[in-house]
Amino acid sequence: MEVGQLLGVIGGVLGYFALGMVLRVTGLMKAEHAHPLNTLLIYVALPALIFTTVQQAALDPSLGLLPLVGWGVVLVGLAVGWALARLLGLEGPAAGAFMLAAAFGNTGYIGYPLASALLGDAGLVRAIFYDVFGNTAAVITIGTFIASRYGEHDEQVNPVREVVTFPPFIALAAALALRSVAVPTVVGDWLDALGKLVVPMIMISVGLSLRPSKLKGHLRDVAAVAGIKLLVLPAIALAAGSLVFSSAESLRVAVIEAGVPTMMLTMVIGMRFKLDTDLIASAILVTMTGAIVTIPVFQLLIG
Repeated sequence: MEVGQLLGVIGGVLGYFALGMVLRVTGLMKAEHAHPLNTLLIYVALPALIFTTVQQAALDPSLGLLPLVGWGVVLVGLAVGWALARLLGLEGPAAGAFMLAAAFGNTGYIGYPLASALLGDAGLVRAIFYDVFGNTAAVITIGTFIASRYGEHDEQVNPVREVVTFPPFIALAAALALRSVAVPTVVGDWLDALGKLVVPMIMISVGLSLRPSKLKGHLRDVAAVAGIKLLVLPAIALAAGSLVFSSAESLRVAVIEAGVPTMMLTMVIGMRFKLDTDLIASAILVTMTGAIVTIPVFQLLIG
């Protein structure tokens, strides 16, 4: 494995993040401009990337194990997060934010480019299955349920409806249903161009949204989140994956996905259900920085 290549990918992703911060600090864009970027990402760019990758990929039945590992990682993260939240004396919106930030990783926005850089399309397909059927399905169902329990809001949640109406899930279902259909080249090229917008858009959006000044008041809690997200969960994935995967590629992807930084979608869920979004934003910033070290280290442990 090329560690230098992996560091280059992470560095490039952080470069987009820095660009978003520069745009906000200089006043060229504001934090609220992240919302239309997120809408374009979720409803257009990400579905396009998922469809073009899966629709023409060679699929292996063993891919079904990846979401199972993903769910296992999430459940461990939630359990450890719940226990630590109680130990730290966190309650209500702060406890809910802590649990979400600890358990759910950026398996799409960060995991996709990392898996693709290391393993090509084979890695990207594996990352998509881990993300959509595993981590993202979990955050939309159990994640929104937890947020609704700990947040200060009056909204009713229907987990099934949340999943089946989520655009990336629809795109994956369409890609699987249309695998035998030849997509016209002009359509495929158009979708591929849209898919390439995913990483720049999401990281610029994160840069616009985060407020590093808020980190100081959350150092203790964010350090605990980082320990769970960047150390405990990839270690769990490495141990479990070594037992269930016969493919080194699947093991590598599972460990990458388990150890990516805190999921940006948790910020959206936190805003929706009035959790402590400053804690979530601070966790995204710290875990994104720490992942520069921890992701390559865990890949080296695989060999």
